Amino acid sequence: MDYIKAFIVGGLICVIGQLLMDGTKLTPAHVLVSFVTSGVILTAIGIYEPIVNFGGAGATVPLPGFGYALAKGAVKAVKESGVIGIFTGGVIATAGGVAAAIVFGYIMAVIFDPKTKS
Repeated sequence: MDYIKAFIVGGLICVIGQLLMDGTKLTPAHVLVSFVTSGVILTAIGIYEPIVNFGGAGATVPLPGFGYALAKGAVKAVKESGVIGIFTGGVIATAGGVAAAIVFGYIMAVIFDPKTKS
C-alpha cells in the first residue's frame, strides 16, 4: 500500500507540474523554483508534513520535497544553533542529496557520451 500512496502523491505532483508547463507560459525553470518554494512554504505552515507522512517517497523525492528538506533542516538548526541555523540548516540537511546528484551525474557523464540536442 505504501507504494501505491507514493505513486499517487508523486504522480499528482508531476501532473501539477505538467499542467503548469502546458497551460501557462511558465518555463521548466519557473516550475522548478515554484515547486521548491512551495515545499518550503507548505512546510512552514504545516501542510506538507501530513503529505509526507501519507505519501512517503512520493512526497520527499520530487522538488517540493527538496523545499521540505530545506525548511526542516533550517528549523532544526535554529533550535540547535540559534540564528546562524537559518543560513546553515538547509544546506546541511540537503548536502547528501546534492552531493549524490553531482557524483552520479559525473559518473554518468564519464560512462556515456553526452551530446547536446540539435
